[in-house]
Amino acid sequence: MTAVLKANWNYPTTIWAGPGRIAELAAACERGGMKRPLIVTDQGLAQSPMIRRASEALGGAAVFGDVQGNPTAAHVQGGLAAYRHGGHDGVVAFGGGSALDTGKVVAFMSGQTRPLWDFEDVGDWWTRADPAGIAPVVAVPTTAGTGSEVGRAGVILNQETHQKKIIFHPKMMPVVVISDPELTVGLPRWVTAATGMDAFVHCFEAYCAPGFHPLADGIALEGMRIVAAYLPRACANGADIEARGQMLAAASMGATAFQKGLGGVHAIAHPVGSWFNTHHGLTNAVLLPYVMVFNRAAIEDKCDMIGRVLDLPKRGFAGLFDWVLGIRRELGIEHTLDKLGVSADKAAIIGAEAEIDPSAGGNPIKVSAADLEGIFRSAVAGRLPAVA
Repeated sequence: MTAVLKANWNYPTTIWAGPGRIAELAAACERGGMKRPLIVTDQGLAQSPMIRRASEALGGAAVFGDVQGNPTAAHVQGGLAAYRHGGHDGVVAFGGGSALDTGKVVAFMSGQTRPLWDFEDVGDWWTRADPAGIAPVVAVPTTAGTGSEVGRAGVILNQETHQKKIIFHPKMMPVVVISDPELTVGLPRWVTAATGMDAFVHCFEAYCAPGFHPLADGIALEGMRIVAAYLPRACANGADIEARGQMLAAASMGATAFQKGLGGVHAIAHPVGSWFNTHHGLTNAVLLPYVMVFNRAAIEDKCDMIGRVLDLPKRGFAGLFDWVLGIRRELGIEHTLDKLGVSADKAAIIGAEAEIDPSAGGNPIKVSAADLEGIFRSAVAGRLPAVA
Protein backbone atom coordinates (compact mmCIF):
# COMPACT_ATOMS: atom_id res chain seq x y z
CA MET A 1 0.00 0.00 0.00
CA THR A 2 1.31 3.43 -0.93
CA ALA A 3 1.73 5.82 1.98
CA VAL A 4 -0.24 9.08 1.95
CA LEU A 5 2.47 11.74 1.85
CA LYS A 6 2.20 15.43 2.53
CA ALA A 7 3.04 17.66 -0.42
CA ASN A 8 2.75 21.23 -1.65
CA TRP A 9 1.48 21.60 -5.22
CA ASN A 10 1.42 24.81 -7.25
CA TYR A 11 -0.57 23.78 -10.32
CA PRO A 12 -3.00 25.27 -11.05
CA THR A 13 -2.78 27.03 -7.67
CA THR A 14 -1.10 26.36 -4.34
CA ILE A 15 -2.46 23.14 -2.82
CA TRP A 16 -1.55 21.93 0.64
CA ALA A 17 -2.41 18.26 0.44
CA GLY A 18 -2.41 15.53 3.05
CA PRO A 19 -3.99 14.35 6.31
CA GLY A 20 -4.15 16.95 9.04
CA ARG A 21 -3.42 19.94 6.81
CA ILE A 22 -6.55 21.72 8.08
CA ALA A 23 -4.41 22.63 11.09
CA GLU A 24 -2.69 25.09 8.76
CA LEU A 25 -5.87 27.04 7.97
CA ALA A 26 -4.74 30.15 9.82
CA ALA A 27 -1.43 30.11 7.95
CA ALA A 28 -3.29 29.79 4.65
CA CYS A 29 -5.42 32.82 5.48
CA GLU A 30 -2.33 34.77 6.47
CA ARG A 31 -0.74 33.86 3.14
CA GLY A 32 -3.81 35.29 1.43
CA GLY A 33 -3.56 38.52 3.41
CA MET A 34 -6.75 37.87 5.39
CA LYS A 35 -7.20 39.15 8.93
CA ARG A 36 -11.01 38.93 9.16
CA PRO A 37 -12.12 36.06 6.90
CA LEU A 38 -15.73 34.96 6.54
CA ILE A 39 -16.30 31.21 6.44
CA VAL A 40 -18.85 30.33 3.74
CA THR A 41 -20.27 26.83 4.00
CA ASP A 42 -23.44 24.83 3.39
CA GLN A 43 -26.34 24.14 5.71
CA GLY A 44 -25.26 20.57 6.35
CA LEU A 45 -21.86 21.63 7.70
CA ALA A 46 -22.67 24.96 9.36
CA GLN A 47 -23.11 23.45 12.84
CA SER A 48 -20.54 20.66 12.44
CA PRO A 49 -17.47 20.20 14.65
CA MET A 50 -15.14 20.81 11.70
CA ILE A 51 -16.62 24.26 11.05
CA ARG A 52 -16.58 25.08 14.75
CA ARG A 53 -12.89 24.13 14.92
CA ALA A 54 -12.13 26.16 11.80
CA SER A 55 -13.84 29.21 13.28
CA GLU A 56 -11.93 28.82 16.54
CA ALA A 57 -8.63 28.44 14.67
CA LEU A 58 -9.32 31.79 13.02
CA GLY A 59 -10.04 33.59 16.28
CA GLY A 60 -13.80 33.09 16.25
CA ALA A 61 -14.37 33.84 12.57
CA ALA A 62 -17.97 34.45 11.49
CA VAL A 63 -19.76 31.73 9.54
CA PHE A 64 -22.28 32.12 6.73
CA GLY A 65 -23.90 28.71 6.50
CA ASP A 66 -27.04 29.13 4.43
CA VAL A 67 -25.77 27.64 1.16
CA GLN A 68 -27.80 24.81 -0.37
CA GLY A 69 -27.23 22.50 -3.32
CA ASN A 70 -27.49 24.20 -6.73
CA PRO A 71 -26.75 27.63 -5.18
CA THR A 72 -28.73 30.65 -6.35
CA ALA A 73 -28.18 34.39 -6.57
CA ALA A 74 -30.03 34.66 -3.25
CA HIS A 75 -27.32 32.59 -1.56
CA VAL A 76 -24.67 34.89 -3.00
CA GLN A 77 -26.59 37.97 -1.83
CA GLY A 78 -26.93 36.50 1.65
CA GLY A 79 -23.21 35.82 1.78
CA LEU A 80 -22.43 39.32 0.55
CA ALA A 81 -24.63 40.85 3.23
CA ALA A 82 -22.80 38.86 5.91
CA TYR A 83 -19.43 39.76 4.38
CA ARG A 84 -20.11 43.49 4.32
CA HIS A 85 -21.83 43.57 7.71
CA GLY A 86 -18.81 41.93 9.34
CA GLY A 87 -16.21 44.06 7.57
CA HIS A 88 -14.44 40.97 6.26
CA ASP A 89 -11.38 40.97 4.02
CA GLY A 90 -11.52 37.50 2.52
CA VAL A 91 -13.43 34.23 2.33
CA VAL A 92 -12.76 30.68 3.48
CA ALA A 93 -14.93 28.60 1.15
CA PHE A 94 -15.45 25.38 3.11
CA GLY A 95 -17.50 22.40 1.92
CA GLY A 96 -18.71 20.74 -1.25
CA GLY A 97 -18.99 22.29 -4.69
CA SER A 98 -21.98 24.46 -3.82
CA ALA A 99 -20.22 26.08 -0.86
CA LEU A 100 -16.99 26.50 -2.80
CA ASP A 101 -18.76 28.12 -5.77
CA THR A 102 -20.78 30.42 -3.53
CA GLY A 103 -17.78 31.42 -1.44
CA LYS A 104 -15.72 32.26 -4.51
CA VAL A 105 -18.53 34.34 -6.02
CA VAL A 106 -19.10 36.19 -2.72
CA ALA A 107 -15.40 37.10 -2.63
CA PHE A 108 -15.53 38.13 -6.29
CA MET A 109 -18.63 40.30 -5.87
CA SER A 110 -17.51 41.87 -2.59
CA GLY A 111 -16.10 44.95 -4.31
CA GLN A 112 -18.10 45.09 -7.54
CA THR A 113 -20.74 47.66 -8.44
CA ARG A 114 -22.31 45.90 -11.42
CA PRO A 115 -24.95 43.14 -10.99
CA LEU A 116 -23.94 39.48 -10.78
CA TRP A 117 -25.16 38.43 -14.21
CA ASP A 118 -22.94 41.05 -15.89
CA PHE A 119 -20.02 38.72 -15.19
CA GLU A 120 -21.34 35.57 -16.86
CA ASP A 121 -18.66 33.61 -18.73
CA VAL A 122 -19.51 35.10 -22.11
CA GLY A 123 -16.79 36.52 -24.32
CA ASP A 124 -14.77 39.10 -22.42
CA TRP A 125 -17.47 39.98 -19.89
CA TRP A 126 -15.01 39.17 -17.11
CA THR A 127 -13.13 42.36 -18.01
CA ARG A 128 -16.09 44.36 -16.70
CA ALA A 129 -14.99 43.51 -13.15
CA ASP A 130 -12.83 45.73 -10.96
CA PRO A 131 -9.88 43.47 -10.07
CA ALA A 132 -9.19 45.51 -6.95
CA GLY A 133 -12.67 44.60 -5.70
CA ILE A 134 -12.02 40.85 -5.67
CA ALA A 135 -11.27 39.49 -2.20
CA PRO A 136 -8.90 36.52 -1.64
CA VAL A 137 -10.21 33.00 -1.10
CA VAL A 138 -8.88 29.96 0.74
CA ALA A 139 -10.72 26.83 -0.39
CA VAL A 140 -11.28 23.75 1.78
CA PRO A 141 -13.08 20.95 -0.11
CA THR A 142 -14.99 18.36 1.92
CA THR A 143 -16.14 16.30 -1.07
CA ALA A 144 -14.07 14.85 -3.91
CA GLY A 145 -15.99 15.69 -7.05
CA THR A 146 -16.44 19.16 -8.50
CA GLY A 147 -12.87 20.34 -8.15
CA SER A 148 -14.20 23.86 -7.64
CA GLU A 149 -11.30 24.49 -5.28
CA VAL A 150 -8.98 24.89 -8.28
CA GLY A 151 -11.41 26.74 -10.54
CA ARG A 152 -11.71 30.36 -11.62
CA ALA A 153 -15.49 30.31 -11.77
CA GLY A 154 -18.65 29.61 -9.81
CA VAL A 155 -21.87 28.07 -11.09
CA ILE A 156 -24.90 29.98 -9.82
CA LEU A 157 -28.56 29.33 -10.61
CA ASN A 158 -30.63 32.19 -11.99
CA GLN A 159 -34.00 31.27 -10.52
CA GLU A 160 -35.88 33.68 -12.79
CA THR A 161 -34.73 31.87 -15.94
CA HIS A 162 -34.07 28.42 -14.42
CA GLN A 163 -30.61 28.54 -15.99
CA LYS A 164 -27.28 27.85 -14.37
CA LYS A 165 -24.79 30.60 -15.14
CA ILE A 166 -21.01 30.44 -14.93
CA ILE A 167 -19.51 33.51 -13.24
CA PHE A 168 -15.87 33.78 -14.27
CA HIS A 169 -12.77 35.82 -13.54
CA PRO A 170 -9.10 34.73 -13.45
CA LYS A 171 -8.69 36.25 -9.98
CA MET A 172 -11.40 33.98 -8.55
CA MET A 173 -8.78 31.25 -8.23
CA PRO A 174 -8.22 30.50 -4.52
CA VAL A 175 -4.83 31.57 -3.24
CA VAL A 176 -4.46 28.36 -1.21
CA VAL A 177 -6.35 25.05 -1.23
CA ILE A 178 -6.27 22.82 1.82
CA SER A 179 -6.88 19.30 0.53
CA ASP A 180 -7.21 17.25 3.71
CA PRO A 181 -8.68 13.75 3.25
CA GLU A 182 -9.63 13.53 6.92
CA LEU A 183 -12.38 16.08 6.24
CA THR A 184 -14.06 13.69 3.78
CA VAL A 185 -14.13 10.60 6.01
CA GLY A 186 -17.68 11.21 7.21
CA LEU A 187 -19.24 11.48 3.76
CA PRO A 188 -22.14 9.09 3.16
CA ARG A 189 -21.44 6.33 0.68
CA TRP A 190 -23.85 7.68 -1.94
CA VAL A 191 -22.27 11.14 -1.81
CA THR A 192 -18.82 9.60 -2.13
CA ALA A 193 -20.00 7.65 -5.19
CA ALA A 194 -21.82 10.55 -6.85
CA THR A 195 -19.06 13.09 -6.34
CA GLY A 196 -16.41 10.57 -7.35
CA MET A 197 -18.21 9.87 -10.60
CA ASP A 198 -18.44 13.63 -11.14
CA ALA A 199 -14.64 13.73 -11.05
CA PHE A 200 -14.50 10.88 -13.57
CA VAL A 201 -16.91 12.62 -15.95
CA HIS A 202 -14.87 15.83 -15.74
CA CYS A 203 -11.77 13.92 -16.78
CA PHE A 204 -13.58 11.90 -19.44
CA GLU A 205 -15.29 14.82 -21.12
CA ALA A 206 -12.13 16.92 -21.00
CA TYR A 207 -10.10 14.13 -22.63
CA CYS A 208 -12.71 13.64 -25.36
CA ALA A 209 -13.17 17.36 -26.07
CA PRO A 210 -11.71 18.43 -29.41
CA GLY A 211 -8.62 20.61 -29.58
CA PHE A 212 -4.92 20.33 -28.76
CA HIS A 213 -4.18 20.44 -25.05
CA PRO A 214 -1.78 17.64 -24.09
CA LEU A 215 -1.38 18.96 -20.54
CA ALA A 216 -5.11 18.62 -19.93
CA ASP A 217 -5.19 15.24 -21.70
CA GLY A 218 -2.43 13.83 -19.50
CA ILE A 219 -4.07 15.06 -16.31
CA ALA A 220 -7.44 13.71 -17.44
CA LEU A 221 -6.06 10.23 -18.16
CA GLU A 222 -4.35 9.99 -14.80
CA GLY A 223 -7.45 11.35 -13.07
CA MET A 224 -9.57 8.58 -14.60
CA ARG A 225 -7.03 5.97 -13.52
CA ILE A 226 -7.14 7.26 -9.95
CA VAL A 227 -10.95 7.22 -9.84
CA ALA A 228 -11.08 3.67 -11.21
CA ALA A 229 -8.56 2.49 -8.64
CA TYR A 230 -9.68 4.36 -5.53
CA LEU A 231 -13.38 5.28 -5.77
CA PRO A 232 -14.58 1.72 -5.06
CA ARG A 233 -12.22 1.62 -2.07
CA ALA A 234 -13.48 4.96 -0.72
CA CYS A 235 -17.06 3.72 -1.03
CA ALA A 236 -16.32 0.36 0.57
CA ASN A 237 -14.47 1.89 3.51
CA GLY A 238 -15.10 5.56 4.18
CA ALA A 239 -12.18 5.68 6.62
CA ASP A 240 -9.64 4.66 3.95
CA ILE A 241 -7.47 7.78 4.13
CA GLU A 242 -5.33 6.80 1.16
CA ALA A 243 -8.39 6.36 -1.05
CA ARG A 244 -9.90 9.60 0.24
CA GLY A 245 -6.68 11.50 -0.48
CA GLN A 246 -6.39 10.06 -3.96
CA MET A 247 -9.99 11.00 -4.74
CA LEU A 248 -9.42 14.60 -3.61
CA ALA A 249 -6.49 14.69 -6.03
CA ALA A 250 -8.64 13.26 -8.83
CA ALA A 251 -11.31 15.89 -8.23
CA SER A 252 -8.79 18.72 -8.52
CA MET A 253 -7.32 17.05 -11.60
CA GLY A 254 -10.73 16.87 -13.27
CA ALA A 255 -11.36 20.58 -12.78
CA THR A 256 -7.86 21.36 -14.03
CA ALA A 257 -8.34 19.20 -17.12
CA PHE A 258 -11.70 20.63 -18.10
CA GLN A 259 -10.09 23.96 -18.88
CA LYS A 260 -9.88 22.18 -22.26
CA GLY A 261 -13.67 21.77 -22.37
CA LEU A 262 -16.55 19.55 -21.28
CA GLY A 263 -19.40 18.14 -23.37
CA GLY A 264 -22.91 16.80 -23.65
CA VAL A 265 -23.07 15.27 -20.18
CA HIS A 266 -22.62 18.62 -18.48
CA ALA A 267 -24.65 20.48 -21.08
CA ILE A 268 -27.67 18.35 -20.16
CA ALA A 269 -26.92 18.02 -16.44
CA HIS A 270 -26.95 21.77 -15.85
CA PRO A 271 -30.56 22.40 -16.95
CA VAL A 272 -31.67 19.12 -15.36
CA GLY A 273 -30.27 20.35 -12.05
CA SER A 274 -31.89 23.75 -12.56
CA TRP A 275 -35.38 22.37 -13.23
CA PHE A 276 -35.40 19.27 -11.03
CA ASN A 277 -32.89 20.20 -8.29
CA THR A 278 -30.92 16.98 -8.76
CA HIS A 279 -27.47 16.32 -7.35
CA HIS A 280 -25.01 17.44 -10.03
CA GLY A 281 -22.52 14.58 -9.73
CA LEU A 282 -25.25 11.96 -9.60
CA THR A 283 -26.91 13.47 -12.67
CA ASN A 284 -23.62 13.32 -14.57
CA ALA A 285 -23.10 9.70 -13.55
CA VAL A 286 -26.54 8.70 -14.83
CA LEU A 287 -26.16 10.59 -18.12
CA LEU A 288 -22.65 9.41 -18.99
CA PRO A 289 -23.38 6.20 -20.97
CA TYR A 290 -26.20 7.81 -22.95
CA VAL A 291 -23.88 10.60 -24.12
CA MET A 292 -21.09 8.10 -24.79
CA VAL A 293 -23.31 6.20 -27.22
CA PHE A 294 -24.22 9.40 -29.06
CA ASN A 295 -20.53 10.37 -29.37
CA ARG A 296 -19.20 6.90 -30.20
CA ALA A 297 -18.05 7.65 -33.75
CA ALA A 298 -15.88 10.51 -32.54
CA ILE A 299 -14.38 8.92 -29.42
CA GLU A 300 -13.50 5.34 -30.44
CA ASP A 301 -9.74 5.97 -30.36
CA LYS A 302 -9.94 7.98 -27.14
CA CYS A 303 -11.88 5.19 -25.44
CA ASP A 304 -9.24 2.69 -26.51
CA MET A 305 -6.52 4.81 -24.85
CA ILE A 306 -8.62 5.18 -21.68
CA GLY A 307 -9.07 1.41 -21.63
CA ARG A 308 -5.32 0.96 -21.82
CA VAL A 309 -4.73 3.38 -18.95
CA LEU A 310 -7.41 1.66 -16.86
CA ASP A 311 -5.98 -1.74 -17.90
CA LEU A 312 -9.40 -3.03 -18.88
CA PRO A 313 -9.65 -6.66 -20.07
CA LYS A 314 -11.73 -5.53 -23.06
CA ARG A 315 -10.47 -2.56 -25.03
CA GLY A 316 -12.04 0.00 -27.32
CA PHE A 317 -15.38 1.73 -26.89
CA ALA A 318 -17.22 -1.45 -25.94
CA GLY A 319 -14.77 -2.26 -23.18
CA LEU A 320 -14.96 1.20 -21.61
CA PHE A 321 -18.73 1.30 -22.00
CA ASP A 322 -19.04 -2.02 -20.17
CA TRP A 323 -16.75 -0.74 -17.42
CA VAL A 324 -18.84 2.44 -16.97
CA LEU A 325 -22.03 0.41 -16.61
CA GLY A 326 -20.27 -1.97 -14.24
CA ILE A 327 -18.84 0.62 -11.88
CA ARG A 328 -22.19 2.40 -11.74
CA ARG A 329 -23.83 -0.85 -10.64
CA GLU A 330 -21.07 -1.49 -8.10
CA LEU A 331 -21.47 1.98 -6.60
CA GLY A 332 -25.28 1.92 -6.59
CA ILE A 333 -25.70 4.66 -9.21
CA GLU A 334 -29.17 4.68 -10.74
CA HIS A 335 -29.45 3.74 -14.42
CA THR A 336 -32.15 6.26 -15.40
CA LEU A 337 -32.96 9.87 -14.66
CA ASP A 338 -36.54 9.07 -13.70
CA LYS A 339 -35.13 7.38 -10.57
CA LEU A 340 -33.86 10.84 -9.57
CA GLY A 341 -37.34 12.34 -9.87
CA VAL A 342 -36.76 13.64 -13.40
CA SER A 343 -39.61 13.47 -15.92
CA ALA A 344 -39.67 13.97 -19.68
CA ASP A 345 -42.32 16.68 -19.61
CA LYS A 346 -39.70 19.41 -19.90
CA ALA A 347 -37.64 17.59 -22.54
CA ALA A 348 -37.89 20.35 -25.13
CA ILE A 349 -36.79 22.96 -22.59
CA ILE A 350 -33.90 20.79 -21.42
CA GLY A 351 -32.74 20.31 -25.01
CA ALA A 352 -32.93 24.01 -25.83
CA GLU A 353 -31.09 25.07 -22.69
CA ALA A 354 -28.48 22.35 -23.08
CA GLU A 355 -27.72 23.59 -26.59
CA ILE A 356 -26.78 27.07 -25.30
CA ASP A 357 -24.90 25.77 -22.25
CA PRO A 358 -21.17 26.56 -22.61
CA SER A 359 -20.33 22.87 -22.10
CA ALA A 360 -22.09 21.91 -25.34
CA GLY A 361 -19.34 23.56 -27.38
CA GLY A 362 -16.83 20.99 -26.14
CA ASN A 363 -18.81 17.95 -27.25
CA PRO A 364 -16.83 15.79 -29.70
CA ILE A 365 -19.76 15.90 -32.14
CA LYS A 366 -21.63 19.14 -32.80
CA VAL A 367 -24.98 18.86 -31.02
CA SER A 368 -28.32 20.52 -31.63
CA ALA A 369 -31.20 21.07 -29.23
CA ALA A 370 -32.96 18.12 -30.86
CA ASP A 371 -29.92 15.88 -30.32
CA LEU A 372 -29.66 16.84 -26.67
CA GLU A 373 -33.38 16.45 -26.13
CA GLY A 374 -33.15 12.95 -27.60
CA ILE A 375 -30.28 12.00 -25.29
CA PHE A 376 -32.22 13.36 -22.32
CA ARG A 377 -35.33 11.39 -23.24
CA SER A 378 -33.25 8.21 -23.56
CA ALA A 379 -31.72 8.79 -20.13
CA VAL A 380 -35.15 9.30 -18.55
CA ALA A 381 -36.52 6.12 -20.10
CA GLY A 382 -33.35 4.02 -19.94
CA ARG A 383 -33.01 3.46 -23.68
CA LEU A 384 -29.50 2.23 -24.43
CA PRO A 385 -28.58 0.18 -27.51
CA ALA A 386 -26.59 -3.03 -27.22
CA VAL A 387 -22.92 -2.19 -27.62
CA ALA A 388 -20.43 -4.57 -29.19
